[in-house]
Amino acid sequence: MLIPRPPITHEVDESTVDAVVAACHNQPAVFLIWPREGEPYLSKTTVLRRRLLRLLGPRTGLSRMLHLRSLALRIEYWPYASRLEASLIQYALAREHFPETYLRILKLRNPTYVKLVLSNPFPRTMLTTRLSGSESVHYGPFRTRAAAEQFEAAFLDFFQLRRCQEDLIPSPDHPGCVYGEMNKCLRPCQLVVTEQEYASEAMRIAAFLRSDGESLIESIRGARDRLSADMEFEEAARMHKRLERAETAAALRGELATDIQRLSGIAVLPSVQPDCVALWFFSGGAWRAGVDLSLAMVEGRPVPLDRRIKDTVAALPAQKRVALKDRQEHMALLTAWVFSSWRDGEWVACESLEAIPYRKLVNAVHRVAKATGAVMLLPESS
Repeated sequence: MLIPRPPITHEVDESTVDAVVAACHNQPAVFLIWPREGEPYLSKTTVLRRRLLRLLGPRTGLSRMLHLRSLALRIEYWPYASRLEASLIQYALAREHFPETYLRILKLRNPTYVKLVLSNPFPRTMLTTRLSGSESVHYGPFRTRAAAEQFEAAFLDFFQLRRCQEDLIPSPDHPGCVYGEMNKCLRPCQLVVTEQEYASEAMRIAAFLRSDGESLIESIRGARDRLSADMEFEEAARMHKRLERAETAAALRGELATDIQRLSGIAVLPSVQPDCVALWFFSGGAWRAGVDLSLAMVEGRPVPLDRRIKDTVAALPAQKRVALKDRQEHMALLTAWVFSSWRDGEWVACESLEAIPYRKLVNAVHRVAKATGAVMLLPESS
């Protein structure tokens, strides 16, 4: 469950609802209004009291706007301090209370991935918005489909993998395609190479994706340095240009894209608690419930910030296996926040929660605390 804290709850009826609404603060919150019968009303707002007053206040005139005063039995709300936290809380509540329609309610869009299909006898790449359990490498997520297309086209120029979409039936009489004529494909369709030789090329691409391009870059850099050492300067210069193109292709992956098996990180966000920041951990393809990291001293004694963060990470419960559908939705929530114009807080990427760059994380905590006015009373490190 992604909800980090229990809700603030008020039982109401027509005689008490005005007092309850008046006691609520005009603060950002995700809220549920429970009727006497049927499904609850779920929404989020940046001005809670004003929104509740519109939904539960006395009806004025002949307005057709939704009015729940006569039906309301209970109000539950969760204050939030960042839009990512609001999205995650709303997602968890929508899944729980509207299991059949929550994706339509949330308007959640799956991001685009580059998929290397290894289950095919003649592997190829494709763009997809869905994760699959088949033997494949999923690389992403990308900001847009166009960005994924640009990255795919750029890195395929360094390999000889087929770009056709057909199910190949290799034959010497196969007409082939323009990529084979341009020497950009090994032409397995025409039996120019064996299935094993073609699979070796596919494994080179898998290594490229799993290393974020480093396997190709290091190979080209090594070849350039050997040519330079042998004083073959023209070939070394040609290889240097190839290296620049490889680095440019790898850079097209953007901020988030990587082999999704390695996609992990921490969102450092403002917290509703005073003198705290919120840490939301993403690992194993899924979000975990947020943790409030206190920046205040304990019993008058400061605990270094890096040690407190390490203790927080060590106290995280073991992560349960996450269903493929859930991972797909959590990836969509991450992408929507990172690539949004309303992004708040900071994202600190890492390969796993066992390899967190603590210096970067401490600096991110400092910046978010400063931006939100939280009081920093802890030294950075021990």
